[in-house]
Amino acid sequence: MMAPMKGREQVRQYFASLPDKLETKILRGAAKAGGSVIKDEAKLRTQSDQVRDDLRMRTRAKDGKVRVTIDVKPGFGRSIANWEEYGTDPHFIRVADEQRQGLSVRKVNERTKDGSLVINGNFVSGTVFHPGAAAHPFLRPSLDLKGAEAIAEAQGYINAKLASTGLNGPDIPVDEE
Repeated sequence: MMAPMKGREQVRQYFASLPDKLETKILRGAAKAGGSVIKDEAKLRTQSDQVRDDLRMRTRAKDGKVRVTIDVKPGFGRSIANWEEYGTDPHFIRVADEQRQGLSVRKVNERTKDGSLVINGNFVSGTVFHPGAAAHPFLRPSLDLKGAEAIAEAQGYINAKLASTGLNGPDIPVDEE
């Protein structure tokens, strides 16, 4: 005769919910901890205050994988970030005919004030040649330089969370490749 057992279904539900709890409570936190190392380095490396202010970090969990993304919020800061990361080719700049609404470039500049093309304190009319800008990468070098530190930070977060529940394992050093 077997002893009566109570709570079997609750135990089964608890174990079934563990992967989701690990994913949302521990792994996403670890991704944020590691990602913040990369984001902080990118903030130090960018040359633009607007890009620095618009850097963001997001995590996503899907199909048992957790992913952290560091990018620049949509808007003008993202444009600056692209120009800074990849540089620009030489190009011509002019006010588009459809934006002039029949006005001369000078009149457009006088009326709008903000966003006018001004070089050395003078409104520019017609077409201007821009020689391009050299690339000053800041995102990819941040990952390359701080990747191992980010992994160690994520591992430290996991170890700390598991240690608080008594489930921690041995410390394993991270190999740099």
